[in-house]
Amino acid sequence: MGKPHILEETISILRNIYLDLDFDEVFNPLFITDDDMYKQWGSETPAILDRVYYLAGLPRPNVGLSKEVKDKISQFVELDERRSRNLERTLQDYKRGTIEGDDFVEAISKGLGIEFEAAEKVLDIFKEFKELIPVPTNLTLRSHMTSGWFITLQALAGRSELPLKLFSIDRCFRREQREDQTHLRSHFSASCVVMDKEISPELGKEIVTNFTEKLGFDKVKFKVKKRSASYYEAGTEHEAFIKLGDWIEIADFGLYSKDVLKGYKIPYDVLNIGQGAERISMIRSGVNDIRELIYPQFYKVDFSDQDIAKSIEFVQDIKTSEGEKLLKALIETARQNKDVSSPCEFTSYKGDFLGRKIEVMIAEPEENTKLIGPAGFNQIYVLEKAMVGILPDSKDENSLNIIKNGVDTKISYLEAFFRKVVSKIEATKEPGEYEERIPIVRSISDINVSLPTYIHQYLRGKGKIDIRGPVFTTVKWKVL
Repeated sequence: MGKPHILEETISILRNIYLDLDFDEVFNPLFITDDDMYKQWGSETPAILDRVYYLAGLPRPNVGLSKEVKDKISQFVELDERRSRNLERTLQDYKRGTIEGDDFVEAISKGLGIEFEAAEKVLDIFKEFKELIPVPTNLTLRSHMTSGWFITLQALAGRSELPLKLFSIDRCFRREQREDQTHLRSHFSASCVVMDKEISPELGKEIVTNFTEKLGFDKVKFKVKKRSASYYEAGTEHEAFIKLGDWIEIADFGLYSKDVLKGYKIPYDVLNIGQGAERISMIRSGVNDIRELIYPQFYKVDFSDQDIAKSIEFVQDIKTSEGEKLLKALIETARQNKDVSSPCEFTSYKGDFLGRKIEVMIAEPEENTKLIGPAGFNQIYVLEKAMVGILPDSKDENSLNIIKNGVDTKISYLEAFFRKVVSKIEATKEPGEYEERIPIVRSISDINVSLPTYIHQYLRGKGKIDIRGPVFTTVKWKVL
């Protein structure tokens, strides 16, 4: 199962709440003329336009085939009269707009009968295309969802049943001088409107209260803004705050100005509520820098204990079902005889294995120890960015805390080591006697375990890896 981005997760939650509150979803216009901006903001518009992005486009130049250009093209294309006419026609068709920009080079290629790469060289000769300057239009990128709401409501007024309840969650763009802890140049506005014959600001309080309860917040307060935005009716714009330690703003709402509505031929009252999806994501996640929230790949990277546990891999692993059966036999032999005094040796398996006759033993040749060292059945746990190895039946306070609250990978030192051994037995073709020994464990590689480089580096910087412990046992095998 993949991991969703916190912002998209929040947007999904907001959508479901709006739908549950009986709002219909729409998409508002994204490209807004500055004429509309003047209708909505009035005399304040010049200051607002400083915060918007104007759209511009490159003009299509009128290009001819001069003798100089023909001479340059002739250096790598045999430019006869027919090809010259075809190229001139292609340039004229591009100017008229009958050829799209994406198809321009291909059209040159076909007209001249040359390869695409050669057509790119032909285009590169025309300096007119390199000297083009963008020409601005009167279209802006939507900076406030309100800019689109007036246009949408104008289209629906008089032909929709009242009350009309709509919501939209989509991008807005603001030409911020710089991006910082609280400002990005693009953000998601979660906005809704209610259009009816008569509406009171109390309806806004009711909707916001229901909304915040569904988000899991039980305390909300409202404050009338001293100065309303130009498109709101004076004295109706409110800020809504939730209690989360301090009071934190979560929404803004008000009644649209009757004068602005009249300019759009909307004869009804309209309540608008706006929320920032990023702000709600920050509240949910506890992240207080919007840049880190939206673009975590450029800031700190964090991994949960589950992420770390899931990333563990065996360096060498079993490839066959017969190998898995041999692994179980080895683990059972080790478990039954782990405390037998050494020197000692026990046969785990004898018989057919992948078309060969084999015999596999667990041995400890050293005197005055046991078949399996004290750390042999340690299991790997992950807790609070630390990877540690402990016995699952440990009783000391620290171990009990790890067992209770950590992530148990279910990987024991012996299992990891035995997987390496069985992998080697699977690959052993020649008759003979072989053995593999595990000494005292000092690093994860000693037990046949690895981590992705990025997790390993993360643990070295943020946590620790401590799986030290004596295992001291040997696996012998014979291919007969």
